[in-house]
Amino acid sequence: MKPQPVKVTVRVLLADDHDVVRKGVRTMLEGREGWQVCGEASTGTEAVRLAAQLQPDIAVLDLEMAELDGLQATRLIKKDQPQIEVLIFTMHDTEYLIREVLSAGARAFVLKSEGGRALIEAIESVSRHKPFFAARASETLLNSFLKSTAHSNEPSPLTDREREVVQLLSAGQSNKQVAAALGISVKTVETHRAAVMRKLGFSSIVELVRYAVRERLIKP
Repeated sequence: MKPQPVKVTVRVLLADDHDVVRKGVRTMLEGREGWQVCGEASTGTEAVRLAAQLQPDIAVLDLEMAELDGLQATRLIKKDQPQIEVLIFTMHDTEYLIREVLSAGARAFVLKSEGGRALIEAIESVSRHKPFFAARASETLLNSFLKSTAHSNEPSPLTDREREVVQLLSAGQSNKQVAAALGISVKTVETHRAAVMRKLGFSSIVELVRYAVRERLIKP
């Protein structure tokens, strides 16, 4: 007798700009009975297109991708294909980013450093339409909640000058242009920028822009 084909129970779309990561995750997921990786994307734009075309059960998205980042891709996928569950699989775990992707409609958040087991558990959870947060994300959200509860009336962690620097940098101005606009040296701008990134826990200008939009320092 011919063996019966395995029934596909979970169809997954992978989106990551690193080929090695996609191939490794694909191999791991397709080792699970009934799981199928129905498509791969290397950019956010491609992920949105394939989500509409392939109609996966789950889209596993990295945050840092070309054309559209994972946050923007999540918003578009959930807007047009609300039945697709989105799982964020990333290197970045700042509290602001976690809250943003959850607001965009993601159901789960897993750090790449937490490994394959956490990713598999997350997919199992979201396939049942239940949220999942691996240890680091859960800790980050808990700490954020406790901090906001204890300091609900606490002012911005940034000084007035730092907020001015953030506003100008987020509007696309260079360090030199910011220095000219504020009448300070480029070195001072760099010092303020480093202080802002450290205080907010950011590692990229993209995170800084999103913060500026959220704090209404610039218009989206």
